[in-house]
Amino acid sequence: MHSEEEVRQAIDRCADMVRRICGVHLKNREDTEDIFQTVFLKYAMSASEFQSLEHEKAWMIRVTINACKDLLRSLLRRRTVSLDEVLEQPAPIAENHREMLEAVLSLPVKYKDVVYLHYYEGYTASQIGEILGKKTNTVCILLTRARQMLKEKLGEGV
Repeated sequence: MHSEEEVRQAIDRCADMVRRICGVHLKNREDTEDIFQTVFLKYAMSASEFQSLEHEKAWMIRVTINACKDLLRSLLRRRTVSLDEVLEQPAPIAENHREMLEAVLSLPVKYKDVVYLHYYEGYTASQIGEILGKKTNTVCILLTRARQMLKEKLGEGV
């Protein structure tokens, strides 16, 4: 188990990242907060010793993505919210970025994950491969296909 101080430090370091990953996957503030608590509870209860802050960050990303996928599987039986309802809510982003965000959010999950990790978190293809348990070439192919899908949705200006 991690000490209370270690958990507080981890929250300070990774809270924004965990919330962003949840936002990309769940598109729902309440579910995001549930997963946020789940991730840091798992961290607190974990006996894992991390080799570095990057190792800890990769662990947080993996646990967050898995928790989001688990919740989405269970949501299929409970309730769904259409993307149109989410897009109608006021967004704190500029209008010219909204079209890009909508396009990224409409990508299949396997593409959405690599795009998020590469463009928003700044990971390289090999680092993403380690985090997601995929080969570097697979990550490169997923990024290439995601870029192509985004070009088709947004035009050649991407």
